Amino acid sequence: MINEEIQSFLKALANEKRLEIVLLFLKREEVTVNQVAELIGIGQSTASEQLAILKRAGLLFSRKEGTVVYYSPNKNKAMALLQELTTVLTNCCK
Repeated sequence: MINEEIQSFLKALANEKRLEIVLLFLKREEVTVNQVAELIGIGQSTASEQLAILKRAGLLFSRKEGTVVYYSPNKNKAMALLQELTTVLTNCCK
């Protein structure tokens, strides 16, 4: 059975724009809401909402400097969830 944490992880990645945001971290260590909005071609409020969903799913960290929020990938959490999902899929299909 897939637990809530894995479901949240999968839902977070099921959106094309959120997946694009995650892929930004292949070339960057951290991004701001404004950078995401510009790079992905979405509004700032949409970028903020999508980043919040990814953060709630455990895929991102955030830190604040003044009024600017910086987001970075939570690589350990993502890897742990992928491993857990792999285990579930491996065991379910025997």
